[in-house]
Amino acid sequence: MTKYKVLPITTKFWKPKDDYLICIIKAVSNKVVDGDFIVVSEKAISTAHGNIVDEDKVVAMGNAKFLARFWMRVIWGYPLGIMCHFGQRLLRRLRQYPFELGGKHKQVALEYAGWGQALMFGSEGAIDGSNLPFSYVSLPLENAQIVAEQIQREIQQCLGKLVCVVIVDTDKTYRFGNFCFTPRPCLFEGIYSFSQFALLAYVAGKFLRLRESSTPLAVAGCRLDVLEALKIANIADRVHGIGSGATVWDMAARFHVPLDSVTWNMLCQVEHKPVVIVRKV
Repeated sequence: MTKYKVLPITTKFWKPKDDYLICIIKAVSNKVVDGDFIVVSEKAISTAHGNIVDEDKVVAMGNAKFLARFWMRVIWGYPLGIMCHFGQRLLRRLRQYPFELGGKHKQVALEYAGWGQALMFGSEGAIDGSNLPFSYVSLPLENAQIVAEQIQREIQQCLGKLVCVVIVDTDKTYRFGNFCFTPRPCLFEGIYSFSQFALLAYVAGKFLRLRESSTPLAVAGCRLDVLEALKIANIADRVHGIGSGATVWDMAARFHVPLDSVTWNMLCQVEHKPVVIVRKV
């Protein structure tokens, strides 16, 4: 059995327009060796790209209000949440899902990801509000493979190291035997994306307690089969940490502020590990 050594890399919090390539090069310099896997968070890259939306400027329409007022509080707060084995704290939060802020969020989900994703309880279409301030949410990368190749080239050119870059997301991929599927959009070969049937895929994975892992989105500098990619993503996920919180509720609770009152300065005070080096030993 292959064993791995893991080295989480702490960096500053990446804000929009930050040069994450320079941040990565500085962070892994004198640490990386040939053959390493450099695992990078999609969320951190997307934020640095400015691929974010300010939900405070969004107007919730009727469908979004229905999802916030009824679907989230009643359907997710009771039958679906219980089927998915949610803990009591999360169930309480869902049953108190905010009408105004939640409606705006569901409007963004409908516009950017469609109904199939908007029915999810969170991370609809990989839209994520954790580790972002105020009412901002990040959108998924549309060009994850291109970004991975760019990072791989920069490391080779600047540091002279031949590495394999893997971009991952904490949204889960589920395994039923060797059949791998995810509710989020994903183009990784060997992972079946049920993006338009996200609700069914998610509930099935949780209800059946299937083996789950963070989702690899792109690989550059080497070839990985899906099972090894999932393993590396999962290893990295254990040390990536949750930043300021795994959810917007956790983030707000950490700073003792309302859901839309976390600031950039607050986030900068927290230790962030958007890059992880995984090495075969």
